[in-house]
Amino acid sequence: MPDGSLNSRLDRRGFLKVGAAIGGGLALTVALPPALRPALAETQVSHRFVPNAFIRMDPKGLVTLVMPSAEMGQGIYTAEAMLLAEELEVGLDQVRIEHSPPDDAAYGNALLGSQATGGSTSIRAFWTPLRQAGAVARTMLVAAAAQQWKVDPKTLKAERGAVTDGKRSLSYGELVDLAATLPVPDPKSVALKDPKDFTLLGKPAKRLDSPDKVNGKAEFGIDVKLPGMKVAAIAISPVTGGKPKTVDEAAAMAVKGVRQVVKTDAAVAVVADHMGAAKKGLEAAAVQWDDGPNANVSSADIVRALEEESKKPGAVARNDGDAEKALAGAAQRLEAIYQVPFLAPATMEPMNCTVHVRKDGCDIWVGTQVPTMAQGVAAEITGLPKEKVQVHNHLLGGGFGRRLEVDGVAHAVKVAQQVDGPVKVVYSREEDTQHDMYRPYYYDRFAAGLDAQGKPVAWTHRIAGSSIMARYFPPGFQNGIDPDAVDAAAEPPYAFPAIRVEYVRVEPQGVPTSWWRGVGPTHNVFVVESFIDELAAAAKQDPVAYRKALLGHNPRALAALTLAAEKAGWGTPMPKGHGRGVMVQFAFGSYVSMVAEVEVAGDGSIKVHRLVCAVDCGLTVNPDTIEAQVQGGAIFGLTAALHGNITFADGRVEQGNFDTYLPMRIDEVPVVETHLIRSAEAPGGIGETATAAVAPAVANAIFAATGKRLRALPFDTDLLKSSS
Repeated sequence: MPDGSLNSRLDRRGFLKVGAAIGGGLALTVALPPALRPALAETQVSHRFVPNAFIRMDPKGLVTLVMPSAEMGQGIYTAEAMLLAEELEVGLDQVRIEHSPPDDAAYGNALLGSQATGGSTSIRAFWTPLRQAGAVARTMLVAAAAQQWKVDPKTLKAERGAVTDGKRSLSYGELVDLAATLPVPDPKSVALKDPKDFTLLGKPAKRLDSPDKVNGKAEFGIDVKLPGMKVAAIAISPVTGGKPKTVDEAAAMAVKGVRQVVKTDAAVAVVADHMGAAKKGLEAAAVQWDDGPNANVSSADIVRALEEESKKPGAVARNDGDAEKALAGAAQRLEAIYQVPFLAPATMEPMNCTVHVRKDGCDIWVGTQVPTMAQGVAAEITGLPKEKVQVHNHLLGGGFGRRLEVDGVAHAVKVAQQVDGPVKVVYSREEDTQHDMYRPYYYDRFAAGLDAQGKPVAWTHRIAGSSIMARYFPPGFQNGIDPDAVDAAAEPPYAFPAIRVEYVRVEPQGVPTSWWRGVGPTHNVFVVESFIDELAAAAKQDPVAYRKALLGHNPRALAALTLAAEKAGWGTPMPKGHGRGVMVQFAFGSYVSMVAEVEVAGDGSIKVHRLVCAVDCGLTVNPDTIEAQVQGGAIFGLTAALHGNITFADGRVEQGNFDTYLPMRIDEVPVVETHLIRSAEAPGGIGETATAAVAPAVANAIFAATGKRLRALPFDTDLLKSSS
């Protein structure tokens, strides 16, 4: 993900942007997601106290958090509400959520440089701003009570949405009007709680969004219903760079319920009264395509190009010591090639976007990780000023990086420009899979030298693959280095006397690449941890002991490894055909070690029985969310390791639905154990950590069970079949 140091940050100006509008009260029209509206139905009154961009408070004391991050299943609505509530001194049950409007200045993620949700950064980015927002509001409310009682604010304290002196109390609702007249203090001047005084943070909390997701009230982008809305099924050129050639419009219009056939530069959409008619009409349209310049692209050609380019020197991401000299003098030299495939995020909610384009404005209803980018692309296409484009964000039925892209919004806007009234554009599952944005295919070359005792004296790693950063955020691509492509490779957790890491940018013809729940680390942790395991095997040493010897400088990584091994029962006997594998990583600001227990049958089939994960993610917000994210991330990563593979033939993606791009089945899911390490360090990310950890742990367990090293994903079970 982009480095926030390269762009806008949440400064005092942005923090106070909304607060500056405070005068004699401020009335705002809020657009809560329907799932959260019932809780607010009794309090449809003016928000009288708006101390900053994040907080709205009314005379009944209801606190509305204007949520800077998108909720896509990671529990951020609850976790960020806890940050605010902790310092504001209200209960989590006293907080309601409102989606933030597009506004990089007020709601930008300082680590990403814009209003975006991704890279496991939400807690890291808003740990301080949201706590400061709560502390500022609390300070002002206490000051209001002190002014009303004519006492020193230091004699008062806030608790459960009220200010008290021990004998009397005033609710926040009773104080909002007076508080709104007071000067807003500089957020940096307001003292934050010492972690030892936390009453919410670090303790399990039930998710605020769960009840309405269970009872069906939650509204995702695909659930949007508007008066007069039409529905469109879309077909996009199956080859990147292609365009429609022929369309049987008459056949499409003959389908009952079809209202219109729309052609754009790269797609055809059939607009109808409902989805069934739209899909039948699109099928009847029998679209023929001009495939354009990428008609002959194949996976074999892409891999061949990567292999050739990987033989050439790359841009240097890390160069400590003289690795080539150390390799030449090593007692033992090892080399290996690793490969990981294209992967699709394959979110459960297929791509969709509802748009109403008018002469004087454009409204967009969508679930997106990047609302300002969605606003920007719509403005560019329509020619409208950005302020005339309204983005109504929704809950996301899975993001995984896919909704960091706005190609789906662009297609919908182009369709909507030709439709009178609002239109919801929905991808079929096949259209979604075959027009996804794919994690790059990477081709890695390793070499390492060991001394007579088996200790590494040199480590070289050359990564060849596409640069997402160069396209997505060009300022982040410097001196030929994509920082995401080398993440967790240029800075492995281990100490090597000599290390050289290079990156070779190779763009696959006709294949759009993008984020995928971790990208760089999900690739690099697999290859680095697998090759470290190869060194341990060559040295004839225990994999855990071998790693420990290289982690003396890294106490947090060492502690995670030690705990995971202990909880997994490392070293205890296992049945024939079973094995344990271990890995350790530092990625997304957190330290993780995972041990996998795997069984390999005679036919080569793999059964992962147990995953034991030790996590040091610094100060924690909601332990329940962390455990859920480790479980979900591990299953997501294991799905890819066992099944994930996007391939191309004749310029087309060969996979379509979940029968050919397989999700993990319930009988494949292992037990996932999570063990948290108490830490006073700054918070780290958690959403993508287990996704990166699981593949190497399983690969190393397969080696322990069979003696066979698998250097490519997904795992090729044919290589594991017994010869007997």
